[in-house]
Amino acid sequence: MLVLFVALRANPGDAHEVTIQADPWTRPLVAAGLVASSTKREVLGGGLAHYSWKVRVGTGKYDAITVHRVVREAYPWIPARTRRAVFMVHGDLWGFVPAFLTNSCVTTMPENRSLAAFLASEDVDVWGLDLRWVAVPDAEKDFRFMADWNIPSHVKDVGTGLALADVVRRLAGNGGKDRMFLLGWSRGATIGYAYLDGESQRPRALRRVDGFVPMDMVLRYGPDAAEQRQWACDRYMALQTARDQGRTEGGLLGPAPGMPVREMGRLADQNPNAPSQMPMELAAGAKPTNRQAAVIAAGNTGALLKPLRPLTPGYHLAGSVPDITGTPNKTAFTPEPTLFDYFQQAAPYQSLNEVVETEKQLCGLDVPYDDHLKDVKVPVLYVGAAGGVGSYGEYSTRLLGSTDVTHLIVRSRPEAQRELDFGHADLFLARDARVRVWQPMLQWMEAH
Repeated sequence: MLVLFVALRANPGDAHEVTIQADPWTRPLVAAGLVASSTKREVLGGGLAHYSWKVRVGTGKYDAITVHRVVREAYPWIPARTRRAVFMVHGDLWGFVPAFLTNSCVTTMPENRSLAAFLASEDVDVWGLDLRWVAVPDAEKDFRFMADWNIPSHVKDVGTGLALADVVRRLAGNGGKDRMFLLGWSRGATIGYAYLDGESQRPRALRRVDGFVPMDMVLRYGPDAAEQRQWACDRYMALQTARDQGRTEGGLLGPAPGMPVREMGRLADQNPNAPSQMPMELAAGAKPTNRQAAVIAAGNTGALLKPLRPLTPGYHLAGSVPDITGTPNKTAFTPEPTLFDYFQQAAPYQSLNEVVETEKQLCGLDVPYDDHLKDVKVPVLYVGAAGGVGSYGEYSTRLLGSTDVTHLIVRSRPEAQRELDFGHADLFLARDARVRVWQPMLQWMEAH
């Protein structure tokens, strides 16, 4: 048995213990070649543990996903039995840990302040994955291997992760007739819709998902959002042109989208008052400081896409308080140190295909993974941030065959002031996210 101890900084003055071993409930999976690595276990606070496995999903150098589990333990290496489980799919830039288990990698977050840790502390068995591109290292420069990574391949990887979760839960005495909730945030919700579209065509006994939580994303715009649909068509044409020219990596922020985000967070954290080198200007042509640049980028995310337009009017990651010129001046819901740390956790690269395919779908064009949405009849909880996608995502839930649909829009201001309201990432980072977002989600899960 291989046991490895590594010190990880989680909070100032703390060290998390990490061990790696072939534990009894996944040793058969390793031996069968279904899992590429033994179980990695990180001790969290409050009796919780974070488990992870590397799973090969192809023959290429980076054809692997990391499957995560956050759960309360009865004893070390022995997860407590649970009746509820959820599988989480992240969106752009941030993988499972920074998106959903943020407190374990962001030093400015309290121990209990992440969605995954909160749900696990309430006896929900939390699972999820890192999509393939999350593990691509900074030093990589040849991205031809991303040419076949797309929505269908990510859907297949989600299915692999769900299958692993199901097997492990059954081996540990959980599971049985219980199935999982599927949660997708941002582009992860798009992948979630596509997964359910395919799963709806399988016999009931072979399905793994019994409830869906799409978070702050549009699948297709409603009839009253023709302008936003045209914005999507413009984004689609620009990205499709880049793909036709041979690009396989990048996103709406251009090639290596995580690099400037990480650098912005680092400079705001380490040298907040120095003039920013970002292409931004304040009133009268003044240059913002590094701190101001990060706050502006989070509070007016759509401005980074110019001349393209964002998903919705006033779309942003983190709500802000403006100065007298209307420029974001300080964050409103998420502490600035947390935001700056979060920026530094962005993955450097992303495959371009799923971004192009998402925009094609938003443009109203035909795609092969939404033909059976009316056959999807699981309960649905749509969670929107009023300053992110918000109510624009409600129409997408009506494309499903589900009759049990709940909408939760986290709002602090009227719709006319959406550019200042609760943002796309505030759903996970805000001081009061646990009360306004996570607790209602837990209550919905308990009721279903």
